[in-house]
Amino acid sequence: MRRTNRATVEDEAQIDLTPMLDVVFIMLIFFIVTASFIKEAGIEVNRPEASTSQPKENVNILIAINATNEIWMDKRRIDVRSVRANIERLHAENPKGAVVIQADNKSNTETVASVLDAAREAGVYDVSLATDDK
Repeated sequence: MRRTNRATVEDEAQIDLTPMLDVVFIMLIFFIVTASFIKEAGIEVNRPEASTSQPKENVNILIAINATNEIWMDKRRIDVRSVRANIERLHAENPKGAVVIQADNKSNTETVASVLDAAREAGVYDVSLATDDK
């Protein structure tokens, strides 16, 4: 008879982990859903410094221009002639998004200007140039 009492006391002393696991999974789902995924242009560039730089909201299209004047969008290298078509496609996905050009310090002004022109021809007038703070 003593043996059965000890077994019931041990059963009552155990902790049920099921509710805690439920909470952990709900928190995991919440953080995955609310996380913002940043689109990368595809390469790392050395941006110029500016003392008047401001953070930009609603960035949808990132265009990177490296030191050898190669243009990168969506982690792939593209030709100057196809910049406009790519901007139009990405702008159609998010019409409120802006274009940010990440140009390297050693890139040509001509390449940056051609990308700016392509963005304007695609109908996007919210175009910015990415810089680092001084």
